[in-house]
Amino acid sequence: ELPPTDTTIGGVKLSPDVVATLPAGLPQCTDSNWPIVAVCSYTRFDNLAHGPRGQQAKHSMTTFRLNPNDGSLHKLFAGEPQVTNPAFLRWHPRVNVLYGCTEDVKENGEIIAWRVDPERGSLEKLCTADAQGTSTCYLTLDAELKNMLVVNYWDATIGILPLNSDGTFAAAELTYIYDPKGSMGMTVSADNHVNHSENDASAQAERQKDPHSHAIVLDPYYGCVAYVPDLGRDLIRELHYDSDKGRLIPLSTTPSGLKRHGPEGPRYIEFHTELPVAYVVNELSSEVAVFVVDSEALKQIHQSGINESTTSTLTYVQAVSTVPEQWTRSKNTCGRIAIHPSGRYVLCSNRGHDSVAVFRVETEAEIPGMLSPIGIYQTTGKTPRHFKFDPSGQWMLVSNQDSNHVATFHFNVASGELKFTGTQTLVHSPNFVACMFCHVTKKLEGCVEDLGEAKSKISKTPVKFRGGSESFRGLLTLV
Repeated sequence: ELPPTDTTIGGVKLSPDVVATLPAGLPQCTDSNWPIVAVCSYTRFDNLAHGPRGQQAKHSMTTFRLNPNDGSLHKLFAGEPQVTNPAFLRWHPRVNVLYGCTEDVKENGEIIAWRVDPERGSLEKLCTADAQGTSTCYLTLDAELKNMLVVNYWDATIGILPLNSDGTFAAAELTYIYDPKGSMGMTVSADNHVNHSENDASAQAERQKDPHSHAIVLDPYYGCVAYVPDLGRDLIRELHYDSDKGRLIPLSTTPSGLKRHGPEGPRYIEFHTELPVAYVVNELSSEVAVFVVDSEALKQIHQSGINESTTSTLTYVQAVSTVPEQWTRSKNTCGRIAIHPSGRYVLCSNRGHDSVAVFRVETEAEIPGMLSPIGIYQTTGKTPRHFKFDPSGQWMLVSNQDSNHVATFHFNVASGELKFTGTQTLVHSPNFVACMFCHVTKKLEGCVEDLGEAKSKISKTPVKFRGGSESFRGLLTLV
């Protein structure tokens, strides 16, 4: 365990050279107003679909305080050794609750809710629920915070878990399940399968013998259509989401690309917050596909529901490569895709090439939102499974899974360039990074004594859901 990187004793700040000689656990100089970073890790490799090559973690969850001045991380908490392979995190937009889900190809995934201490960064498990499917990989909250939408990668099932107002689960298991396999079982056995980290022709062929749902994201306009990339079928499923009944009804499917380089393998989908476009990262082909989103069709679905004539709300318009032309695509699989908080850039991680590709969002293009390449930047470690911007958008944290560290980069918002800060924080087998401000009600000076009237007007103001991404799913914005 590394010692703190920023330490004071008796009010005197010690230099990094001195700090390096000190034992771990000394008090750290951090500000409770700084964001909290949570990192989850793989703790067991033999029950995964893929094959990590780092060190199995003792602690499945680690939290840090992020210094907004230099992007450095200061350790707060390490624990939850009994939680096996948490690999996705979701922050509740109103209460200090962090959700996670576990990966296992043989046993049902577990969905977990932790309370986060805003001062200490410690995690307290509140409740768990059965995901009723294997290799649980994605969680989404709907606009009303009534339900959590859940995806299981290995058996492709998609479900709904109701929530209480305090963020805890209102049921011990999913209350609705949609299975794209129908009555068909799995073709590939969980006891004998190819390593899903591989991407040669034989690995691709086996990975696409079965459907593999990889994410679920609601449209950012009305929250009435759920989009599910299916890596095993090279398509994006569109499901009508009925939040009142807690149901998902198949609406349409659309191919995730043109298969110019063979199988596509769609992994994630992200919606731009201002433009009617969506971006799909195709894991197997190392491409980002751009789709136009039909907001008028979504409005019609929101108002009238779906019928036999309802068609896809996505139209494919572009694909851009995430790796250099000379790189062998079978030596790479894409990881995360993200839209920078400014909305001006799209980024995607490459596992194999071990880099992050940065694209500019072209607002003056024939179709605003199409992409042009800026550069591809090495992540200083192996297998960048995930990355995350801090709330300011100037610091990017990369989980280099097979190098056992989280690397910090500075992002130039003017140019889109990434620059390594020189900081690598030890975390064994990191697979996901979350960065958030805790919800803390502060007493402010200069306020009137009675805020009741103002509060009542705020509560009557219409709200519009501006979600559509991993980062901001569940965020409400006044309009």
